[in-house]
Amino acid sequence: MWLFGYSPDMQDIKSPSISLSSEVYYADGTLMGRYFKENRSPVDFKDISPNIINALIATEDVRFYNHNGVDFYSFFSSMLTTAKGGRRGGSTITQQLAKNLFETRKKKSQGIIKHVPFIRTIVYKCKEWLTALKIEHIYSKQEILTLYLNTVPFGNRSFGIKTASLKFFDKTPDKVDPAEAATLIGMLKATSTYNPINNPEHSLERRNIVLAQMLKYNKLSQDDYDKSVKAPIGLDLSYVENEGQGDSYLREAVERWLKKWCRENDYDLYSDGLKIYTTIDPRLQRYAEQAVAEKMKMLQRRFNDVWGKKNPWRDSNGDEIKDFLLKAEEHLPIYQLLQKKYDNNTALINQYFEKPKRMKVFTWNGEKDTTFSSVDSIKYYTRILNTGMMTLEPSTGKIKVWVGGIDHRYFNYDHVNQAKRQAGSTFKPFAYVTALDNGYTPCDKFTDKFVSIKYVDEGRQQVWEPKNATYRFTGQEMSLRWAMGASINSITAQLTEKVGWDKVVEYAHKCGIESPLKSVPSVSLGSNDVSVYEMVRAYSTFLNKGVKIDPLLVTKITDQDGNVLKEYTLKSEQVLSEETAWLMLYMFRGGMDEPGGTSQALWEYPGLWKKENQIGGKTGTSSNFVDGWYMGITKNLVTGIWVGADDRSVHFTNSDTGEGSHTALPIFGSFMQRVYADPKSGYTYGPFPKPWVKITKEYDCPSPRIDADTAVDSAKMHLDSLRLRPDSIKM
Repeated sequence: MWLFGYSPDMQDIKSPSISLSSEVYYADGTLMGRYFKENRSPVDFKDISPNIINALIATEDVRFYNHNGVDFYSFFSSMLTTAKGGRRGGSTITQQLAKNLFETRKKKSQGIIKHVPFIRTIVYKCKEWLTALKIEHIYSKQEILTLYLNTVPFGNRSFGIKTASLKFFDKTPDKVDPAEAATLIGMLKATSTYNPINNPEHSLERRNIVLAQMLKYNKLSQDDYDKSVKAPIGLDLSYVENEGQGDSYLREAVERWLKKWCRENDYDLYSDGLKIYTTIDPRLQRYAEQAVAEKMKMLQRRFNDVWGKKNPWRDSNGDEIKDFLLKAEEHLPIYQLLQKKYDNNTALINQYFEKPKRMKVFTWNGEKDTTFSSVDSIKYYTRILNTGMMTLEPSTGKIKVWVGGIDHRYFNYDHVNQAKRQAGSTFKPFAYVTALDNGYTPCDKFTDKFVSIKYVDEGRQQVWEPKNATYRFTGQEMSLRWAMGASINSITAQLTEKVGWDKVVEYAHKCGIESPLKSVPSVSLGSNDVSVYEMVRAYSTFLNKGVKIDPLLVTKITDQDGNVLKEYTLKSEQVLSEETAWLMLYMFRGGMDEPGGTSQALWEYPGLWKKENQIGGKTGTSSNFVDGWYMGITKNLVTGIWVGADDRSVHFTNSDTGEGSHTALPIFGSFMQRVYADPKSGYTYGPFPKPWVKITKEYDCPSPRIDADTAVDSAKMHLDSLRLRPDSIKM
């Protein structure tokens, strides 16, 4: 008749459903973070200190070993105490377990009787008694204590003694001393009131009451009591830092990675206690985050200096976009709610957006309390530059670094694989690999000259006339290696016309780009949107002997007991010949070796140039300096970095500040210096691999002779704008 609601039957009690947090680990086995609805990690009875057991029984249920789940003596004596004006609980540990584990008082467990005030209390209590009796029938006292301590809440979404002891004392439950045990058990009376972080005085008071109970019932010697009661709370919160903010992008990336598997195999990442092992190297991840913080702080300062108090949202002509803020407001989820609330009254909507309110905002000097209106907030955050960075070890397919942005608390969008932006000149290598794989050699020459290409797009005749970054053509005859190293648009355009832009698209997809690419002549200059993840994957094909891989972020998933549920193996496909792949590595080194090479700003990082170390790479900058890229290649790693504002109308104004060589490249240089400086990183200096097969094409091209104008352009580019040492440019 639905009077009393749900009560657990014997089968429910034999197989209780406990929500367990899943844990995600770095490649070295250290904890990265957790996924939880209720943050808990179960522990066996043998791994729980007797101090905790003694504190629990002395405080919550001193007759625990003498009753069968319901202590009627304690119940009636507590009622008598209550009648006299006092307050004392009469629930046994087993009854509390019944309430916590089977939620006998939650709405889903209630029937029609819940609407009758006095009767419903009796029903709740009877259901707890019956459930407690069933529990005692099935489980031993030791098992009941273990179940209780693994399920009891400690506040702040923390459940179970292991989670609590780690959180407050950075100790596993077997290492807890009497004072610490008393503090933890003392919290059970009221997790907020007696929280030692938020209410240390109340927590200390309650701890000493628990210690007194332990002494009273011979669970603690007088000497231990005297020592414990005088001790300070002695919190150790370092364990909290192990789950810090820096890995939030990673946790979300792993969650997206596992979403399909969880759905297909009926697992809940937030309650099934999975253990997920990733490929992320904690050392490299730390160095990447440090490099990002160092260089992005500098870039933001430079950006602010460029614009000053002027609004940076501009159209392609450099004119301020007048309705930018209104459009930004309209894109916010709350805007439609305000339209309904105020019946499309724009004056009232504007009043809401202009009303000042207290808030915390991101700054590179730490979180800041301020008073902003919603409009102020939009203006402030629109100016902030962001980044995405990924490092891959192509030989194993393992992703070593994943930096989704500058601060996950304020910028949730992941700029590694969620964001897609114009790749600029970092896309040029796909034109050159197409050429090398179809008869050309690195030494073949083209002339840097004006180019006009006619083509048909969507049925209309079009003409494309690309400009060089310097806005001039030198007339210089240049090898393909030189042209790619110096990022000459005119020669890349000529090459694209020769091999066919459809073919360039085909090779980009073949190497690992998955985004749809519009097949037009400008495709080689990066006119399409791609992700950092795709670009790193595609570039890894060159270092991996022409083998395309599906990068690995997760290696295996186990259950709570260590049973392997899923292992991920590397999927690969040979898409280029080994000769073509090696020749591309030779081409990438041209960014350092050739006159005007766009990677030469790396000479500013002396920590990169030891023991004949070689680095190849490609800078990229989209139109109007909106997106800055750098793709860096060492003998065993590929790193991709994007820098820009989230809104494409916000950008730098000139090449001296906004090119990828000034925005993304410095992050790579700073990162790799840190990696090489650490002998434990596992990544050392050294030249690129020697040819894996016999090279049949000419590649060791004679050093180019450059005319005076080209020499001046090269010197200006790398002395003035990049501030390089004069001897660092190789002519």
